[in-house]
Amino acid sequence: MEIYVVTKQFPKEETYSLTDQIRRSSRSVNICTIEAYRKRRYPNHFVSKLTDADMENSETQGWLEFALACNYITKELYDKLYAQSDEVGRIVQYMMSNPEKFGAA
Repeated sequence: MEIYVVTKQFPKEETYSLTDQIRRSSRSVNICTIEAYRKRRYPNHFVSKLTDADMENSETQGWLEFALACNYITKELYDKLYAQSDEVGRIVQYMMSNPEKFGAA
């Protein structure tokens, strides 16, 4: 949600590119994780959906790099959002490595 709020300040010419892309990828991390949990009865599906979440998280990091390079966000905000994204990545990786701890059969 923080990314959504931050992107409200991006230039209008970025509406259909950077703004939409970073919003979509950051939201997809959450949605893919929810979908993974719903598929937890099937360990391979669970891990597959978590792999999608990890991919979306990596994409979000890439868009953050563009936002910084275009001076749409400060270095301090970039560092904060990137650190949060890194933490999400570590959690997703842990879940993929330990599906049984999350109810996967």
